[in-house]
Amino acid sequence: MTLPRTPSFRLDGRRALVTGAGRGIGLALAAALAEQGAQVVLAARSEAEIEAGAAAIRDAGGDAAAAVLDVGDSDAVATFFEVAAPFDVLVNNAGTNRPKPMQDVTVADYDAVLDLNVRAAFFVSQACVRAMLAAGIRGSLIHIGSQMGHVGGPNRSLYCASKWALEGMSKAFALDLAPHGIRSNTIAPTFIETPMTRPFFEDAGFKASVLVKIKLGRLGRVEDLMGAAVYLASDASAMVTGTSLIVDGGWTAD
Repeated sequence: MTLPRTPSFRLDGRRALVTGAGRGIGLALAAALAEQGAQVVLAARSEAEIEAGAAAIRDAGGDAAAAVLDVGDSDAVATFFEVAAPFDVLVNNAGTNRPKPMQDVTVADYDAVLDLNVRAAFFVSQACVRAMLAAGIRGSLIHIGSQMGHVGGPNRSLYCASKWALEGMSKAFALDLAPHGIRSNTIAPTFIETPMTRPFFEDAGFKASVLVKIKLGRLGRVEDLMGAAVYLASDASAMVTGTSLIVDGGWTAD
């Protein structure tokens, strides 16, 4: 009897770009891909952070480089992809949030959140895909969404709008790109404890309101997302496109 073999989770010989990779989720996902053999480029505006992150990955035995890039600057994005070798994997992680009641949202708030979370994600994906197509690469696009792209939340009108948009955008990408063997999926985390979110959890009431929704009873950690990114980047998910991998501890199951 010949048994089927599990498709490989290894990423040897593949190039991966992770945006917003200076810290938190982005840095963790870059480390995860590098651990599986990918050559990883960490991109962000913060040169010191991404250089330090790339150095730490190299110290751990991975292959990593840093690239200073403002993903909200369309001209800079176009130039970056014209010069860079094509990527096999894109992790669209750069994003922001301005939590406040919808009646207090300003035009500046709207533009800041939607421009980075949706517009930048679209045009980074487009530039990356054009290079993939020119090189004949059958690649993987991974967009970091949120459980808030599947439900609503108080004081999250802009964030929900952007993350729901990202879900629809990724599904449409999947349909456009399937004939070319390029997959598009999202990872939708619950609240993840990072340097950016940690101050929010100093409010005991807010933390309690979050934990009552997370059925597994704890905040998410960046480690909870690392396997999801490796899976979606690898051959193990070769038949997975146009969907969302929800990592929310049961929040959206209720």
